[in-house]
Amino acid sequence: MDANTIRERVALIEGKRESLVKLLEKPNLGTLRIDVNQALEEIDELIEEFKRTFPNSDHN
Repeated sequence: MDANTIRERVALIEGKRESLVKLLEKPNLGTLRIDVNQALEEIDELIEEFKRTFPNSDHN
């Protein structure tokens, strides 16, 4: 997998992050809230690692 493909995929994931944030606003998530929070944490870690690996990336 080349750097451009990785950039594109991270950008897609980053774009979908907002959907999880909106999902957290739902009052009836129950125990699913734990999974959504975990997914957000993992996405944030992925994005930070990506930024450290590709510091000059202009994916935003």
